[in-house]
Amino acid sequence: MKILKQIIYVIAVIFIIAFLFCKLWLPLGAKADKERQNEYQKRAKNYQKNRFKNLKSFQMIYRVEKGQKDHILSQKKVIPQDNIPIQTPSLLKVLNKQAFTVTWLGHSSLLLQMHGLHILCDPVFSLRTSPVSFIGKKRFSTLPLAIKDLPTIDIVMISHDHYDHLDYKTIKAIDKKVKYYVVPLGIENHLERWHIDSKKIISMAWWEKRQINGLTVVCTPARHYSIRNLDNGYCSLWSSWLLKDEYHQIFFSGDTGYDHHFCNIYQHYGAFDLVMMDCGQYDLRWKDTHMNPEQSYQAAKDLHAKNMLPIHWGAYRLANHPWDDPIERLMQVQDETVHILTPMIGQTFDLENIPLFLKWWEKIR
Repeated sequence: MKILKQIIYVIAVIFIIAFLFCKLWLPLGAKADKERQNEYQKRAKNYQKNRFKNLKSFQMIYRVEKGQKDHILSQKKVIPQDNIPIQTPSLLKVLNKQAFTVTWLGHSSLLLQMHGLHILCDPVFSLRTSPVSFIGKKRFSTLPLAIKDLPTIDIVMISHDHYDHLDYKTIKAIDKKVKYYVVPLGIENHLERWHIDSKKIISMAWWEKRQINGLTVVCTPARHYSIRNLDNGYCSLWSSWLLKDEYHQIFFSGDTGYDHHFCNIYQHYGAFDLVMMDCGQYDLRWKDTHMNPEQSYQAAKDLHAKNMLPIHWGAYRLANHPWDDPIERLMQVQDETVHILTPMIGQTFDLENIPLFLKWWEKIR
């Protein structure tokens, strides 16, 4: 009986510690109160019973047969053995409304210069994608830019609340440089818990749009899910984003599975000059939540894009495919309809004067 009591005591202590961690640890985020839940109900058609939903039936995890795996082209390992080449960003020092440059920072983090603004997409500058610094997959490529070297950021644009897209330490570190955060509904609760000024936060439902200094920002659908804690799954929205001015129309996919929403977005807004498209970390088990490269290219076609920049690869290993398999498969299906852009991490390019990109990944073991 004494041993049994000790076991029960240890279990109780572990439970209490876990409970307090989930309630008090800031990176885990927060949920909406009743007033905001009522607001979401009015603004979002896909908000039901205090949870956001996808447009069609959705399954987070599928069961696959033993040995069954996606079509893999590359024979390399899941993490590169060599260092990935990195370039130092060459940002425009003087911005004008016609200029448009893109700098891929690895994974889904991007720095855009558009309409005279600096726009930072899904910034993650931490070594790991995790609520704690000692757990989670480590970044295998070097960051091309330190936070201290970032310019003033007019807009931080977040697609959803997963740790490889919304990072507490990064948000806290960049906040003094940021004018506005543009986020899907529900993510404002995370940011406010992290003491981000609510006046800087613009939260949006699918198909809502805002004008920021003359730039049109539209929250568009995605096929995914959200969760940061045990009790806040589907409590915030996931989205893609459209940016439009008189010179360019751009699309940022965030994380998404393939579905008809790409065609719907095209029907609403027409063709795109550039789409930055989820292309990595795929698996047959989560085929509803991420696209394989062939689907990514089809999505770019659905959007009638001139150019496609593949993202969600090159930094963190979150799936079991070889690290360069996304780009290898994508290049296999490229045709004359959509031009695939393959910059190095950190390489800045001008959309009006696109350079000839090298197949840099082929030289990396």
